[in-house]
Amino acid sequence: MDRLDTMRLYARIVELGSFTAAANDLGLPRATVTHAIKKLEARLGAQLLQRTTRCQRVTRDGQAYYAHCVRLLADLDEVEADFRDAALKPQGRLRIDVPATLARRLVIPGLPEFCARYPGIELDIGTSDRFVDLLREGVDCVLRVGELPDSGLVGRRVAMLAQVTVASADYVRRRGRPATLAELQQGHVAVNWASPTTRRPEPSLEFMVKRRRREVHLPSRVTVSGVDAYLACCEAGLGIAQFPRYRIAGALAGGSLCELLPGLPPPTLPVHVLYAPQRQMPARLRVFVDWLVELMAAQR
Repeated sequence: MDRLDTMRLYARIVELGSFTAAANDLGLPRATVTHAIKKLEARLGAQLLQRTTRCQRVTRDGQAYYAHCVRLLADLDEVEADFRDAALKPQGRLRIDVPATLARRLVIPGLPEFCARYPGIELDIGTSDRFVDLLREGVDCVLRVGELPDSGLVGRRVAMLAQVTVASADYVRRRGRPATLAELQQGHVAVNWASPTTRRPEPSLEFMVKRRRREVHLPSRVTVSGVDAYLACCEAGLGIAQFPRYRIAGALAGGSLCELLPGLPPPTLPVHVLYAPQRQMPARLRVFVDWLVELMAAQR
């Protein structure tokens, strides 16, 4: 029997006026109750109850200890009730970080439904593609596109985004529309992408050919490390680029960008929500992650 259980037991003995009554109330053997109170008095170095063959009387120390027990147990019950309520009705502040484009195009448009579903949760949203130290910066979770780094964080995949290869309508008029990878490698250029973290250029373009990933390196006049700049360079006719389809759906529909090699799509991009490992995930974080899975599934 731990200390809290012993405190509850002692309080019931005082309230019911009998070891036997307290034992029956708590479903404990009479001998267990007697032994627990003897150990409690030995640990405290004070006599709490004066026992006779007919009854027991609470000593002055026993009255003081009882008052402390009642206050502490009431506080504990209140805390546990708050957490039970939070599990049923998640509440509190949730700090998240989401890539700016993903936030603007997908996450934020869906937030009214989330806020209506969970009115007790307050969201603090950062928008970036940088590395975020969750513990140091007090961030609950981040949403990231691409393969997971070995960061020690827990990652849950919430989506696989389809990608397309595109060029501006002006680029296609000037250089033509390649029909094969061989034609692509003859006279075409790309907008190069560099990792915002390492600044190292990545392979120009990637394609799935019979379920195998194939890299195609094209000459380039421009290398960028920002999503908006990458799109702007492509729209300006500076080369071929690859984007998640949701990102440029409007430009494709309007004709300012043209899809190239639709039969050889780029690999899909995984989207993960990352959070620190913890024994018990807060309810507000759990429901937000589940909601992200629902939101992303609707984009497929």
